[in-house]
Amino acid sequence: MSQENILVGNTDFDWEAYESGLTVSKAEQDKMKEMYEASLSGVNEHEVVEGTVVAKNDREVIVDINAKSEGVIPTSEFRYNPALAVGDKVEVLVDRQENKNGQLVLSHKKARAIKAWDRVNAAYEAGEIVNGFVKCRTKGGMIVDVFGIEAFLPGSQIDVKPIRDYDQYVDKTMEFKIVKINHEFKNVVISHKALIEADIEEQKKEIVSKLEKGQVLEGTVKNITPYGVFIDLGGVDGLIHITDLSWSRINHPSEVAELDQKINVVILDFDEDKTRIQLGLKQLQAHPWDALSETYKVGDRVKGKVVVLADYGAFIEVMPGVEGLIHVSEMSWSTHLRSAQDFVKIGDEVEAVILTLDREERKMSLGIKQLTPDPWENISEKYPLNSVQKGTVRNFTNFGVFVELEEGIDGLVYISDLSWTKKIKHPSEFCKIGDKLDVVILELDTENRRLSLGHKQTTENPWDVYEKAFAVGTTVKGNVLEVFEKGATVGFDGHEGLEAFCPPRHLAKEDGSTLAKGESVDFKVIEFNKEFKRIVVSHTSTFKEEERPARVEKESKKAAPVNEVTAEVKSTLGDLDALVELKKKMEEGK
Repeated sequence: MSQENILVGNTDFDWEAYESGLTVSKAEQDKMKEMYEASLSGVNEHEVVEGTVVAKNDREVIVDINAKSEGVIPTSEFRYNPALAVGDKVEVLVDRQENKNGQLVLSHKKARAIKAWDRVNAAYEAGEIVNGFVKCRTKGGMIVDVFGIEAFLPGSQIDVKPIRDYDQYVDKTMEFKIVKINHEFKNVVISHKALIEADIEEQKKEIVSKLEKGQVLEGTVKNITPYGVFIDLGGVDGLIHITDLSWSRINHPSEVAELDQKINVVILDFDEDKTRIQLGLKQLQAHPWDALSETYKVGDRVKGKVVVLADYGAFIEVMPGVEGLIHVSEMSWSTHLRSAQDFVKIGDEVEAVILTLDREERKMSLGIKQLTPDPWENISEKYPLNSVQKGTVRNFTNFGVFVELEEGIDGLVYISDLSWTKKIKHPSEFCKIGDKLDVVILELDTENRRLSLGHKQTTENPWDVYEKAFAVGTTVKGNVLEVFEKGATVGFDGHEGLEAFCPPRHLAKEDGSTLAKGESVDFKVIEFNKEFKRIVVSHTSTFKEEERPARVEKESKKAAPVNEVTAEVKSTLGDLDALVELKKKMEEGK
């Protein structure tokens, strides 16, 4: 029998030892195996144990827990700890002792999660400062890994100053304080700001205790609002109101300050508790009025920018912090006051003349119209009396029309000087604003800058013609325009605008009826008054001769007593003369 047959038939033969060339017996191997397994730590699945990092790369971390094999953990589970190195001790959970490849399966993330809540609660109770890894941004703040638990860091709890760039904190390990735990929803809220506030509280007390009015401190621009700038004085905040930022007018504080800018400020005021501190920036510089050159004087021309605009005028900044007012009345020689917006707008560069200058009160008044000649100079040469001029209707009053001959030269045409014939109740019946109107210079008052004008005087006075055409006793053809209780108005062809009055009893026709509106008949002129522009006519007188017109009789009756008195006075005076003469003769006889 061959050796191979003998070996095959021996069922206790150790083929592994035979093939590997080992000469150790199976009993010895079993003993050695028992000794090896005894040297290994006894670990159970789902048990948390401590292991040692023996190797790591970008994808995996190899951890030895003194088991049959080493465990492999994804590097992502150690993202919170970028400083992890070979030899570090880490907690791991034995997920499975062997996978299908006989590999030990460990989890650091699960191990941390199991003990995380115990650690978080302990840290919260003790007020302990914990380390956390900022994983990412989220709505309203950041997500931070603390002991393997995702905690929420509100944006307002990151720092004592406003955060403008949240991304700068991502992937950083920072210290935090646990401020709130919700066990029901497993929520943890942490704060980094609380640590900073604790650090600066002592600094704040020290700074506040040394605050004095007039003290100059260095601060950092913390926030900018439309009404001012908040300055961090090292844990204590102060406000520079917009009016205390610059001697010049500014529209927004951002024109003067920038975020995180370091500037010197002066303490203007603070409350008793020193919680509200009022700061100033412009006060560190001399007031511009104090630095205003002595060369500036009344009558000088200056240039500046329009910084404020109102209906009554415009403020011009002639140099930073020094402003002058141009009243609207000093913008044009025109006497028709308008709004300042009609002449200038914000930002315009204008030239003006200094009218008044008060350095003590820090006030300056300016004028623009003074840059051009006064139109009232030599006005008598430009607009001599009785000369005919053309002007523009600018305004109405109940008693007349204001006509502008040129910028700054206005005159008044009284309502009675608008027309020779028309009866005008209001000037708007005759013309409208903006109309061109021929006028005559009737009166010129240079001292009071008043000009009296007339329009009707540009044409011949028709009443000079009417005086002959409508002489008393003249018969003319007339048209009844209106009939009313006290008489009728009568117009005449060829004399537009001329109206005569016919008393009621003079409207009677020859057949006994009364004239009606629209009838055209002959009239006799029974009264003509050029001064009062009055013509009285009668139709009845054209066919019935009356002894005397009623109006003439009435006037005669009124005049009679006057004549009688005059005769009586004359008689009395004559008697006095006779007595004087008699007395004289008697004295001579003596």
